[in-house]
Amino acid sequence: MQPYDLPLLPPAVDWRDERFVQRVAEARTQLGELKGYSFGMPNPLLLLSPAMLRESVASSSIENINTTVERVLQLQLFPEREQRQPDKEVLRYRDALLWGYEQMKNMPLSTRLILGIHQHLVPHAPPGYRRTQNSIQNSAAGETLYTPPAASQIDRLMSNWENFLHDKGDGIDPVLKCAVAHYQFEAIHPFLDGNGRTGRMLVTFYLWKEGLLEKPVLYLSSFFKKHRKVYYQRLTDYREENVGKWVEFFLDGVIETAEAAIETVRKITLLREQDMTKIGKMNKTSSESALHVLPRLFAQPIVTVSAMQEWTGFSTRTGAQKLIDRLIEAGILEIKDESKKYGRSYVYRAYLDIFEQE
Repeated sequence: MQPYDLPLLPPAVDWRDERFVQRVAEARTQLGELKGYSFGMPNPLLLLSPAMLRESVASSSIENINTTVERVLQLQLFPEREQRQPDKEVLRYRDALLWGYEQMKNMPLSTRLILGIHQHLVPHAPPGYRRTQNSIQNSAAGETLYTPPAASQIDRLMSNWENFLHDKGDGIDPVLKCAVAHYQFEAIHPFLDGNGRTGRMLVTFYLWKEGLLEKPVLYLSSFFKKHRKVYYQRLTDYREENVGKWVEFFLDGVIETAEAAIETVRKITLLREQDMTKIGKMNKTSSESALHVLPRLFAQPIVTVSAMQEWTGFSTRTGAQKLIDRLIEAGILEIKDESKKYGRSYVYRAYLDIFEQE
């Protein structure tokens, strides 16, 4: 199969089509509501660690890298040599997201950013875009499903991709532009590995950079995973010149995912208020320590005595264990595995369940 001769952006599409107009309006409404809820949180970054980890798990599972949020949270407490390969891959995705988030505070969405994200995601890959031909194959049947553009075309195509994203005068709504850019990135397939995961990450960063999100807290991978066959089919539809089907699917994903993220923010806000009330009923010393560690539990909802000692600065493990016991009595933490007598870990179950629910 010959390399695909990918057309440059923008596509010849009437963006005033009613199919797009109504969905864009609804997507923007949901994104605006999510932005408002995120802005109203005491610390929107509370969302980032578990939400990024859930995105990492979902995006990786599309590539048949399978694990769970809870397993990764548990295993990240241990040295890398003791972690399973899928968990390492997911943690790299999370680290790539965090790196990209920090870089984009002062950097545009560009080749430099994309290459940096990819290097964090696939650290053993050769630096830069691919220099050889790749292809997408059906692993079961062994047939070639798609042959991306030749390596010699990547610089030209990625330059066009960047210019399209940053063109403020073309009148294309950023949500529509994001849909087109995601397809184009996957069609270019600029790397030998990690294209899908990198491309899905860029969706969130672009919407955030365009001001449609308060923080990068909207992740479409769960939607794409849920509709995996349709996801791939709609990308194929676009290539076969049915751009509308792909764009409608993408917009539906933004709407559904934003609604779910709003509900997540509501649940987190309510849980935080309830647990602050519980902490307020402790004695003064325990209450002060618990208020100090609660934000850490939002970022790391599985904890050990050693981690608690590090967070609090207690000089002994006994002090850290006592605080954990107070949090268990308050119904905030629970023992993860009752059968273990030594080396126990403790889970902020009510919070973790919010992110484990599909």
